Amino acid sequence: MLLSLSLLAALLGAAPTPPSQEFRVTWLGHAGFEVVSPGGTRLLIDPWLKENPRAPEAWKDLARLARTPPAAILLTHSHGDHAQDVHTLARLSGAPVVGTGETLRWLKVPEAQQHTVNVGGSTRIGDVTVHAVPAMHSCEPDGRPLGYVLVLPGGRSLYHTGDTWLFGDMALVQELLHPDIILLNVGGGRYGMDPRTAALAVRKYFRPSVIVPMHFGTFEPLATEPQAREVLGSDPRVHWLTPGIAASL
Repeated sequence: MLLSLSLLAALLGAAPTPPSQEFRVTWLGHAGFEVVSPGGTRLLIDPWLKENPRAPEAWKDLARLARTPPAAILLTHSHGDHAQDVHTLARLSGAPVVGTGETLRWLKVPEAQQHTVNVGGSTRIGDVTVHAVPAMHSCEPDGRPLGYVLVLPGGRSLYHTGDTWLFGDMALVQELLHPDIILLNVGGGRYGMDPRTAALAVRKYFRPSVIVPMHFGTFEPLATEPQAREVLGSDPRVHWLTPGIAASL
C-alpha cells in the first residue's frame, strides 16, 4: 500500500510538508502575464499579444492559445496596449473576463463572460481570491482603471499594479493585502511611473520579497531596459523576467 507523504510524515513523527505557496509567473511582455497558482488556477492579466513587440511569438496565435482556456482573464483597463486582444480571446476561449462593467461592455465582451468587479470588491477563482484595487490612471470611454491583488489560501499575495502613478491609498493596499510579489509598472514616459518613482512607491508603501518590473522597453517614450536597470538593478528583490520564460516566485 502506498502512503501519502503527509501520512508517512505523521507516522514518523515529522511535520507534514507544507503546501507550495509559489506562483508560477510568465511575463508576456509589456503588462501581460500568465499567473498559475499552486492549485493550477491559470489567469491571464492584460494579455495584449498580437501587436506587442515583446510578446513571444508562440503567444501571438490567439486561436491556439484559446484551446487551453484560462480560468479567467483579468483586465486592468481599456487602453489598447492592455485590452486590444481581450475580446478575441474571450470569444475564442469562452473564459470569463474580470474588469469593471463599463470597460467590459465597451469592449463588447459577451455578456455571459462579463465577470464585473469594482474597487474594493473581490472574487474567488479556483484557489485564488482576486481583489480589485485602485490605480491612478485613465480609462476610455468611462469606467476606471484597476490593479489586482491575487491572494492564495495561505495568505501569500501578488499585486499587479496596472498602469498607475504612486498614490496614498497604496498604504491601504499594503495594510489590507500585504503583497509579497509586486508586478510593478516602471515605464514612465508620458504614461505613468518612471523607474525612480516606482522605486519610491515600493520604499514608501510596500514590503515585498519579490519585485518584477514591467511596462517598460516596449515602445517610445517608455523607459528602456538599461534605464530601468540603472535605477532598480541594485535591489536584490528585483527579478528581471524574460518574456515567455516561466519563473516560480
